Amino acid sequence: MDGYVLVLNASYEPLQRVSLQHAIKMLVREVAVIEEEAGGTFGPFPRPKVLRLVRYVVTRWMHRRSDLCTKSAIKARDKNCAYCGGHADTVDHIIPRSRGGTLTWDNAVAACQKCNHRKANRTPDEAGMTLLIVPIRPTHQFVA
Repeated sequence: MDGYVLVLNASYEPLQRVSLQHAIKMLVREVAVIEEEAGGTFGPFPRPKVLRLVRYVVTRWMHRRSDLCTKSAIKARDKNCAYCGGHADTVDHIIPRSRGGTLTWDNAVAACQKCNHRKANRTPDEAGMTLLIVPIRPTHQFVA
């Protein structure tokens, strides 16, 4: 990570790493100040190792990811097909979308294409398929 610079919020909380070029642009726009130098220079600026933002940035978005129910989050939660235990490459709605089912933690499971097509526009009971897992809202973050 030699060419990257750590960016801190105005409250000194770490936010992200940015490229050296992006860090210099932040200095030129005067949205950040150098907290720690890496030695040497980059044009008229000392080469930064750590920058701090001048204004505080609200970071609520950083802490909501585990609450978001997305197809990739469902696949990360279940890891395998909820019907046969094989490789999951899609998401199945337990109550089909055509019947009012939505993409929620308790209505969606990971599934393989074969099982998803076999279940089709039916509930698992109607299709004669049993779920190997109980779909629940995760208690921690699955998606990075």
